Amino acid sequence: MQPFVFAVAVEAIAPSLHDNTGDIDRLKKAVSAAKGMALTIPLRHMAEIAANFRKAGFKGAAIINDLPAGAVLVDFMAEQPVMLPAMALDLGTTHLEASLINLVDGRVVARSNRENSQIEFGADILTRIHYAAKENGLRRLHEIIVATINELATDLAELAGEKRENIRALSVSGNTTMVHLLLQLNPFHLCREPYIPMVNSPDPFAAAEIGLALHPAAPVWVMPSIGSYFGGDLISGIVASGMDQQDETCMLIDVGTNAEVVVGNREWLIACAGAAGPALEGGVARMGMRAGPGAIEHVEIDPQTLELRYRTIDNGKPRGICGSGIIDLVACLYLARIIDIRGKFRLERCPDRFIDTPQGPAFVVVGPAEAAGGEPVVLGQVDLDAMMRSKAAMYAILTTLINQVGLEFADLHRIYVAGAFGRHIDPRRAITLGMLPDLPLQTFQSIGNSSLAGAELILLERRSRERCRQLISKITYLELNVNQEFMIRFSGSRFIPHTDTSLFPSVPVFD
Repeated sequence: MQPFVFAVAVEAIAPSLHDNTGDIDRLKKAVSAAKGMALTIPLRHMAEIAANFRKAGFKGAAIINDLPAGAVLVDFMAEQPVMLPAMALDLGTTHLEASLINLVDGRVVARSNRENSQIEFGADILTRIHYAAKENGLRRLHEIIVATINELATDLAELAGEKRENIRALSVSGNTTMVHLLLQLNPFHLCREPYIPMVNSPDPFAAAEIGLALHPAAPVWVMPSIGSYFGGDLISGIVASGMDQQDETCMLIDVGTNAEVVVGNREWLIACAGAAGPALEGGVARMGMRAGPGAIEHVEIDPQTLELRYRTIDNGKPRGICGSGIIDLVACLYLARIIDIRGKFRLERCPDRFIDTPQGPAFVVVGPAEAAGGEPVVLGQVDLDAMMRSKAAMYAILTTLINQVGLEFADLHRIYVAGAFGRHIDPRRAITLGMLPDLPLQTFQSIGNSSLAGAELILLERRSRERCRQLISKITYLELNVNQEFMIRFSGSRFIPHTDTSLFPSVPVFD
């Protein structure tokens, strides 16, 4: 383990008439003797470091930032530190999740999250890109995300009994657009052919350069991206899953704003991204919501009695339904024959469960008496149609990608499912819908927030920092926007479970 920031114990011989070595030179020689490394000391920190070194009697701990260009000595302490806090950040489009790690021992000492304040200027990436083109739009988006990160850093520091200005480093994992807005780089070309970012792999920089109120010497590591639709959050997922280190061929699926998928092993990796995310993270259904308190995450319907049972994430009154709940619900509706293979309601099956809305009939999941706020949780035909498109897109993405490398799903050793989608999803239900391939359930492994997990590894391991930079030259990216095979497969996937039912032998087929 070689953390992004670490301490080196130093004990130098005090200066004398016979040894007139300068204080900074003396310190560099002592660190080199202790650690065998060449290093630099920035001028902006030099006076304070020299004063601290002399005040401590020329012994203590040198604090070093381990940057790709070489080690940089940025501070000196009289005692070996027991705490060097650093912040890992999942820079999401809708939410920011972060952890505070003690780089001395690798422990996570605090976790927190906040809504992305940029939502005020657009709920989705495309709207924000257009807003950035307005006068002062980019500056405003930049300032508001920096302010949100500073607030989140304050939250973490308070939880850990620390001060925000003691946070020694930040690692950031996010999609390409979010990174551009953070760095105040114009995202104009990200959504225009040939979809070229301003930068894929930013060099580490000082947190203060973009207005982050962390330690004055704190470096920022931004996870590299492959292109406009393949960001550092997916690179983090690869690092966190370890699929790039394995002999066996595996798949990684991360569903957020988009569905991003990687297939490969230590020898090769191929990836793509497509718009299968919004309905699956509760962004399309009228009662849809992110996985959180009050969200229905699990549904059961007895195929005979049609009795419905549900579970919310916090076991409280339901406020809506998240992606895993929608998948459960639609799969159960199919198995109970309340919807047909096209995803259309069969009202005659349980007429008491339906209500009329301006958009047409809607299935009542939870009545007003049981729901939080007295508003029933319902699934309308419009919501169901959106779900059918998302599930079709998901399976089409997976099959298109696996076909590109001449493999079958059965050749996969493991399928890692990331994010809140992966944390709450029941693979059996997703298979029933024809969203995931019909494989043994042990093939699927949930790995939680892999974007944040990868950012944490960046703070702790030099090997992970080296790996993420190597990955960008190792991955082949498949552009689905111009892929005719994807469109054909998408059309074939818009039935439950599929137009070719032989692909899903474990799923019952009804007339």
